[in-house]
Amino acid sequence: MASVVSFQEVSKTFKGKKAVEKVSFTINEGETVAILGPNGAGKTTTIMMMLGLMQASSGKIEVFRQSAADKKNRERIGVMLQEVSMIDALKVHEILALFRSYYQNPLSYDELVAITGLDSHTLKQMANKLSGGQKRRLSFALALAGNPDVLFFDEPTVGMDLSSRKHFWDTIHQFKESGKTIIFTTHYLPEADEIASRILLFAEGKIIADGSPQTIKANLTKKSLSFDKNDTILMDVLQHDQAITSVDIRHNRVFIESTDIDDVLRRLMQTDMHLQNISVEQGKLEEAFELLTSPKEEHAQ
Repeated sequence: MASVVSFQEVSKTFKGKKAVEKVSFTINEGETVAILGPNGAGKTTTIMMMLGLMQASSGKIEVFRQSAADKKNRERIGVMLQEVSMIDALKVHEILALFRSYYQNPLSYDELVAITGLDSHTLKQMANKLSGGQKRRLSFALALAGNPDVLFFDEPTVGMDLSSRKHFWDTIHQFKESGKTIIFTTHYLPEADEIASRILLFAEGKIIADGSPQTIKANLTKKSLSFDKNDTILMDVLQHDQAITSVDIRHNRVFIESTDIDDVLRRLMQTDMHLQNISVEQGKLEEAFELLTSPKEEHAQ
């Protein structure tokens, strides 16, 4: 696959403090990458450097195998940043027409309206009269205006209600299926878990994990096993099993957590306990996120 974004030993320093420190990664065509991390981890700085809006203090950045600041890149990317500023003196439909005129092969006006869910009332409104949610929809439409190969989103669903968030990610999923490259940041970890094929997890300006959500969860989180409680279930046996980290009963079901739930299940199946309605669930991305990004002192306790 062709490389879309390449960082080689990239650092960015502000007033003597490193916001990003010796970061290296490559994002290939067709990937859907979530850049995650706590506040101040370097996510937005990394996005801004990818876009050529901020220069690295050291290292090498390439987008489409050329300088990130190359103007040719702008024809091929769509961007939706956290801060939404509009041309207040224009109506929404006029802003869409203006932005479409900047590109040689834009999406059609009707496609933009249909994809982003802008209704006829919103299209006739002045930009300075829009609500926060309406501004996010318009910002989304402007990101798509040039029919880009790569989409950048920085906290795209902030300010959206649940319905708007679902519509947004359903649309992004369609772009993902069509082979577009999607790079986004989000504080809503379930969104990253569901849509991303790869996660770059930042902490203190460095990448501390790089892999699929499934891989990151499998390496760091506990699986849970649950089954119906019945008279054959020996709770004492479960509570004294060293491989089991917790046992709980809820709604007449037994819930077990373990870092090796497959081995626990195999051994339980060899006992006289009759396990019924068995369910095995992987740990959540939030758990892996917390484990990786919490201060080192906490891990030492």
